[in-house]
Amino acid sequence: MTSLFDPIKIGDIQLANRIVMAPLTRNRSPGAVPNTLNAAYYEQRASAGLIITEGTPISQQGQGYADVPGLYTPEALAGWRQVTDAVHKSGGKIVVQMWHVGRISHDSLQPNGGKPVAPSAIQAKSKTYLINADGSGSFAETSEPRALAREEIAGIVEDYRRAARASIEAGFDGVEIHAANGYLIDQFLRSGSNQRDDDYGGSIENRARFLFEVVDAIASEIGAGRTAIRISPVTPANDVFDPAPQPLFTHVVEGLARHGLAYIHVIEGATGGPRDFQQGDAPFDYDALRAAYRAAGGTAAWMVNNGYNREMAIDAIEEGKADLVAFGKLFISNPDLVTRLKNDTVLNAPDKDTFYGGGAKGYTDYPALENVA
Repeated sequence: MTSLFDPIKIGDIQLANRIVMAPLTRNRSPGAVPNTLNAAYYEQRASAGLIITEGTPISQQGQGYADVPGLYTPEALAGWRQVTDAVHKSGGKIVVQMWHVGRISHDSLQPNGGKPVAPSAIQAKSKTYLINADGSGSFAETSEPRALAREEIAGIVEDYRRAARASIEAGFDGVEIHAANGYLIDQFLRSGSNQRDDDYGGSIENRARFLFEVVDAIASEIGAGRTAIRISPVTPANDVFDPAPQPLFTHVVEGLARHGLAYIHVIEGATGGPRDFQQGDAPFDYDALRAAYRAAGGTAAWMVNNGYNREMAIDAIEEGKADLVAFGKLFISNPDLVTRLKNDTVLNAPDKDTFYGGGAKGYTDYPALENVA
């Protein structure tokens, strides 16, 4: 019987176990440049079968939160090389989560103070994270976006392609396309945020066009076996909504099946909230989604996420409902989470007050198991 702690090969990447560190925004990279503290943080967690970095913008336009690391300057890429070298030195594997936030941004973070971009000029009822004049961080309402002109879309696809190549050159084992949680790709997918009347709006096929163009560009550039994607079929995160998520995401996974991707990362329910959350008239059927993907010929590993504990994760793998399980908050406070799960032992509780911004406190100072009295 397959175990949570067994090795697995996903695409071109060999993993020591099936426990994944989920992407976690921590706002500790001033100037969008990864630093030595970030390298220490990720290295501490290198026993994970796979680390997925925090969301990492592909361009300044794609940046929506202060002090998150980027992929668009030489300084940032050099900083990421410190991180990937540290993780690999400790025997880990790491992919970067490629991010364009779309409308979930603020004018002050955009090039020349411009408006954030979106499929349609609909402001999200959401917040972003800014640095105040005194150096403290706080959350602020997102700014009003502008609708992307059709001719601009190809340039954003090119930004994804360029950033994917830069990621591999910075030492990453692969990339995860962030198509979840109400950010740009997800905004295109959902009818609540996409009210375009051109060939990127209206029908499911049109709304999914941008996603497939991004996947095609990245897989062609770095290989499908080093390319992965994250989706969140029903999450209301960042004010996204679609009344018919089942047919929408069935179309998405059937289209993804034509690529030999490394994995598909599925957030079940509301991100960080109820697993049984639903949009539309019926509960979302995740088993049917995976079955549709396999029926279409998809071979990628299936990664699940949202509220999994040890027992749930073990059962998901043993019952064949997933190939990988991603953990978020537990990895914040337990750098050696794999050991703790394997031994079924005590877990450190996360300090929510230190999730966003700051320094080592609540970041690299959580004790490993052997240091817990």
